[in-house]
Order: sequence, then structure tokens, then C-alpha cells
Amino acid sequence: MSTEHFDLVVIGSGPGGYVAAIRASQLGMKAACVERERLGGICLNWGCIPSKALLKTAEYADVVRHLGDYGLSAGPLSVDLPAVIARSRRVAEKSEKGVAYLFKKYGVTPIAGSARLAGGGLVRVRGEGGGERTLRAEHIIVATGARARWFPGMEPDGRRVLTYREAIVLDELPERAVVLGAGAIGLEFAYFWQSMGAAVTLVEGADRIAPLEDREVSEALGRSYKKRGISLITGVLARSVRAEGEEAVVTLDDGRELRADVALLALGVRPNVEDLGLEEAGVALDARGFIQTDASCRTAAAGIYAIGDVAGPPMLAHKASAEAHICVERIAGRRVPDLDLRGVPAGTFCQPQVASVGYTEDALRAEGRDYTVGRFPFAANGKSRGTGHTEGFVKVLIDPKYGEFLGAHIIGDGATELLQEIVLARAGELDAETFLRAVHSHPTASEAVMEAVAAALGASVHI
Repeated sequence: MSTEHFDLVVIGSGPGGYVAAIRASQLGMKAACVERERLGGICLNWGCIPSKALLKTAEYADVVRHLGDYGLSAGPLSVDLPAVIARSRRVAEKSEKGVAYLFKKYGVTPIAGSARLAGGGLVRVRGEGGGERTLRAEHIIVATGARARWFPGMEPDGRRVLTYREAIVLDELPERAVVLGAGAIGLEFAYFWQSMGAAVTLVEGADRIAPLEDREVSEALGRSYKKRGISLITGVLARSVRAEGEEAVVTLDDGRELRADVALLALGVRPNVEDLGLEEAGVALDARGFIQTDASCRTAAAGIYAIGDVAGPPMLAHKASAEAHICVERIAGRRVPDLDLRGVPAGTFCQPQVASVGYTEDALRAEGRDYTVGRFPFAANGKSRGTGHTEGFVKVLIDPKYGEFLGAHIIGDGATELLQEIVLARAGELDAETFLRAVHSHPTASEAVMEAVAAALGASVHI
């Protein structure tokens, strides 16, 4: 069997893998990318991108229901869920084709199949038909991502007990849905199904939904979800989930039993590390099963790197892409700064949207750090009042001595876009006073960010 030679072989074509392969090719390396399913990985095919297509439909459904607030009427809302799902799939397919186009444009070799490390810079790739190819490269990046996690006694059956993979293509609206887990995936599906007309119960083992967000934001989102009609159960874990006839049955630790048409397991993810030959290659895993890496994404094995979800949290597509750039740039001998994990933004695309970066108040208190809080409600923002999107607020946490942005938390319409102001300010090491001198256009929702900063400095004139 002949061996194909490359400078870099990437295993996995998600937002970490495909970015790494393309950037390597741009820097003059001969790069190959191995993918066992669809180019683009989970994000482009079953996660970030198709889910945002569904959530946009949910937003429009909300707009239609409230047209009367704007002096308009268009008759009762009707939902064609198969058409909604079909549009989402078209978006995903276009994204996959986009990756294929970029590979062709930049000279990346795509290889379909399942890869396994074979030592000595070798990668064996077994195709669907059973044929095998051998690749050799001085550098190998593992970017295999992660998949849905569940616990014994709650195995999915793909019909009544679902993971996001089945839920993203479910084209029959459940009358009743139970969502287990109130992180980003659970929150987004709960919002989507409720907006489409389902009765939704959201269960979270922590004491609040969105438990990784700032407590004030979590509580505000909880009130919003309750107002929408979503039932919230917090502080209770699920003991078991099973399919029983035409129902999904969820048993909680407190003895309660919930019955619905479907139950979604949104309980986090686990890394895809099986059958890769990691142990034989000398790649070490941490106690949670993620690949251990250093600041350059290097593993314990020479010439082998890991990026994205398989290398540990935060489990975010843009974190994977950022690591791809760092890893490949350093392989190419370029000097680039380490990734600041505190500077990686997070977003949940329900309505109201939730976005955050940096420390929460609880985290700052735990470290005993001084901070100043600035808040500004969208209800006091002229643009937001004009558009009718007055729910939510901007909250910033600023170091009182140096004016450093320690954290920012936004809940409201367009929060994921507005947060980028603070992300950029942190990356550029702007202090709050300098930020405040940047003139914001009026009327814009971004003025709420400026006003929150002004409030932290005692300079806000609108609240």
C-alpha cells in the first residue's frame, strides 16, 4: 500500500478542523483533512448553523403574533414545520458545500473515512467501502469534536428520547416536550418548540436555568421563559428517561414523573476520542476524557495536536477556530499570542438572546476581586423603544483601579452582536474611560453598551 505524504493531516472537518486545514494551505503547507461524515462537522450540519435557521423562524413567529403592537394585522399564524426544517437543511447543505469550495480553492485534500493514528506520523484512513489509505505527515491535528452526553437509564432511541442530532431534523411538532438541561442547546430548543406551538417543560439540575451565565442574567431569562409559558423545573436531576409507547417518560429524583411526546437530552457533550489510537500514540487524556494540550495545542505526543471540543471547554465553535489559527500559525513558525479563554464570548440565541464574556459577579466574589457594576436597561434605549425590543439589559463589570473590562453580560434582542464591542475592547486592552470616548451613533441599540459603561463610571445621564 502506497503512502500519501502531507505536511499536515487534520482529523475532523468542523470549525476547528477545516479552518486549520485551510490556514495551513494558505501558509504553504500541503494539507489534508479527514472527515467520516459531512464536511463542516456538527456545527455546520447539525448544530450552530441549522439551529440558527430554526431560531430565526421562531423569531418571525413571535413577530407575527405581536404585529398588532405595530398597528399591523396579517391573520392567524400557521406553522408548516416540514417546510421550516427543510429550509434549515438547505442552509446546512449550503454550508457544507461552502467548505468543499474553500478546500478546492486553497488546495486542501479532503479524504472521506475514519482515521486512526498509527505512530511515526502515520494516519490510517478506512473508507465506507472498507478500503484503507495511509497518510504520513510531520504534523497531525486531532479535531474530532464531541457528541451528546447522557447517563445510564436515559439512552436515546431517536424517536421519543432525542439528542440534538434527531431534534434538529424533527419535522413533526410535538404537542408536549420535556427538555433536560438548560444550557445553550436546551434553552434554544425549548424556545424554538414553544414558539412553534408546543407545551415545553425545561428541567435543570442547577438552581437556575443558564447556570453558567451571570446570576442576574439567568434570573431575568427565567422570568422571560415563564412569561412565555415554558414550565421551569430547577434544582432537580432526572433519574431516568424512557420511551413508553407513544410517550417519553422522565422520572425526576424527587419522584415526579413527566410525560411528553419527546424528551430532549441536552446534558452536555463528551469528546470523540474513541478508536483514534490516541493511547498507542502517547496522547494523554484528562480525568474528564478530553485530550490534554498546552498553549500551542500540542499533546504529549510529538507532532500531534488537538483543538476544539475534543481538547476541552469552552465547547464553542469560535474557540475551536481560534485554536486552529494559533496551532497552525505556530507550526509555521509564526509568533502569535496565547488564547485568552476568559476573552472567548458565549452566546445563546433564544429570545431574549444571552451573551457574555469574562467574569461573572459570583466568580469575582469567589476570587475576592474588587469591581464596579454598570447596568443599562434596553427600556431606556431610544432605538429599542422604537423597535419594541425593550426586554433585558447590558451589565458590565469593571476594575475600579485600572478601568479594565472584567466581564460583560447582555440579555436582550441582538445581545450576541452587541457583546462584540466589549470583546474587542478586552482584546485591545481598552480601559473603560477610553471606551467611553468612542462616540456611538444615535439611535442604536449599541448605545446601551456605552451607557452601561458610563453607569459604571458614574457618568450616565440617561438613568
